[in-house]
Amino acid sequence: MILPSALEARVAELERERKHLLAVIEILKEVSTSLHFIDILQGIARKLGEAFGLDRCSIFLAERGGRSVKRAMQGGETVFIPDAATDPSLKHVKSELISRRVKSITVVPITWRGVAIGAIFLRTFRDGPTFSDGDVRFVQVVAAITAQALRNAHRYERLAQRQQETGETMRRMELERVALLSFLRRLLAAFGEREGAWAEGLLPRASADELDRLVGVAMAVIQEEAKGR
Repeated sequence: MILPSALEARVAELERERKHLLAVIEILKEVSTSLHFIDILQGIARKLGEAFGLDRCSIFLAERGGRSVKRAMQGGETVFIPDAATDPSLKHVKSELISRRVKSITVVPITWRGVAIGAIFLRTFRDGPTFSDGDVRFVQVVAAITAQALRNAHRYERLAQRQQETGETMRRMELERVALLSFLRRLLAAFGEREGAWAEGLLPRASADELDRLVGVAMAVIQEEAKGR
């Protein structure tokens, strides 16, 4: 026989798990609509804040953030401080935590291939619901999703950068070609003016025809090369 209190606790637990699943779906939808770092981080932080009614939700990358964030990133493990106002490591900001009615602080590292690349920072209100082990596991799942989303964004930005660099290289090569052709055209024009009508009349008719043929062949080859064949 299940006691009413136990049944209520189980129903509450199932309801929380349902909310977690819905939040994960919303976060997956959020990260699938963008490949930019800022949009991804802001979207995930907003969804987590909505899911828990947090006092603060932030996502830090690299070495940015406070001591708790650095502890999580350096150790690669979740840091959970159930009562932030009485924690010795936060005594330097105790008055601020009390004035803001901060209850708990949770920092979950964002890892990629065993290396912490950032952390999710969560802060709850003192009169808010208690952060449970299930909540922490949920945030760890979100951290894994965040790591993959950031990896995809990084690949996209690298690809976009390569395409931009390739476009700039092609443009520079085109300008070099135009400059070279302009130089040759002006050089030949100046030489022709000095020699007077290029003195082509001195060539036999057969030689002039052969030159015309070679020019036609050369132009055909250049046009084919320009097509990339």
